[in-house]
Amino acid sequence: MKVLLCHNFYQQPGGEDQSFAEEAALLESQGHHVIRFTQHNDAIRKMNPLTVAARTLWSSKSYHELRRLIQNEKPDVMHCTNTFPLISPAAYYAARKEQVAVVQSLRNYRMFCSGAYFMRDGKVCEDCMGRRFAWPAIAHKCYRGSRAGSTVLASMIAIHRSIGTWAKMVDRYFALTNFSRAKFIQGGLPAERIDLKPNFLLEDPGPGSGAGGYAVFVGRLSREKGVDLLCKIWPELQSAPRLKIIGDGPLLEELKIVCQRNPSRMEWCGRMNREDVLHAVGNAACLIQPSLWYEGFPRTILEAFSKGTPVIASRLGSMEEIVEHEKSGLLAVPNEVDLKQAIDRFFLSGTAQSAMRLAARQQFLDRYSAQTNYQLLMQIYERAIETARQRKR
Repeated sequence: MKVLLCHNFYQQPGGEDQSFAEEAALLESQGHHVIRFTQHNDAIRKMNPLTVAARTLWSSKSYHELRRLIQNEKPDVMHCTNTFPLISPAAYYAARKEQVAVVQSLRNYRMFCSGAYFMRDGKVCEDCMGRRFAWPAIAHKCYRGSRAGSTVLASMIAIHRSIGTWAKMVDRYFALTNFSRAKFIQGGLPAERIDLKPNFLLEDPGPGSGAGGYAVFVGRLSREKGVDLLCKIWPELQSAPRLKIIGDGPLLEELKIVCQRNPSRMEWCGRMNREDVLHAVGNAACLIQPSLWYEGFPRTILEAFSKGTPVIASRLGSMEEIVEHEKSGLLAVPNEVDLKQAIDRFFLSGTAQSAMRLAARQQFLDRYSAQTNYQLLMQIYERAIETARQRKR
């Protein structure tokens, strides 16, 4: 099969970028011909803001480039990971014009939420869900604190909702969890065209020992990840061991100060390469994911399970579905009281930790291996191709 993969890279690398790379590598490892069409947000620095706004709504450049690419390469299917902002939904129309099946990954909530996360002021927010025009996003400057940027995003969402882009121009979607699938259906996407396919790891890193005995947070150091909440309560915990903080982000300086004030209990590790992150996670007693937003499918949880490391996660959105409470980890409401209780319970549990390690590792093997994911991806592509074929009749 010949597959055209489309992706707009972010300025700060994230999970969507990694998923794009791993899906491409997975397809190539199985003998498929992969064509990549990419844009990178670094280009925005050299562009006029009005040009960026126009391309967000409709990128004529991407439309024409994709049509030429499809005419030359003749792919069987086009799979988009992220089209925001420089590729734009014009990609779907280019593929439809050339009669190529279209698949779209659903990795954030940008189709309904200008901020993409259903979160505002540290809390879950769905004020724009179902609205024809997302005026609350403009009022609250939900896109990077910018009223102009939020207006562009709200306009993009409204225009493509009104002309039927989301409902008509994509042959198959896939969501990462049942929770997110339900949200996309609530937002208006056709339920019969949304499949399920979780994240995966291209290579199994093998189980870790947990011998380090510490807890670890891995991820972007930002409010929505709940890392500041975690650092606030950690010095107050009596049962918990050392906490390692791995990552970078806007709260970097603030959290470094907290760690420096509690050197015997907390350690700021900064950014680490993936191999070192996996080693640190595998050696940890648990990974803590106290996110305040729904999350898509955190790769940090997936990597923890691959190492057999239990996860203490928020009882919220997709995390409540991924982490099996009292089996592969523990769930807690992301507030000071409940999170403290869950952490204390875990580190006082003794032999239960060993059972959780085995369960976490088995969950990875059963659900998130590359081979299992490849089979799911092929089924989605085949359904999309069949839908496109029926459309031609």
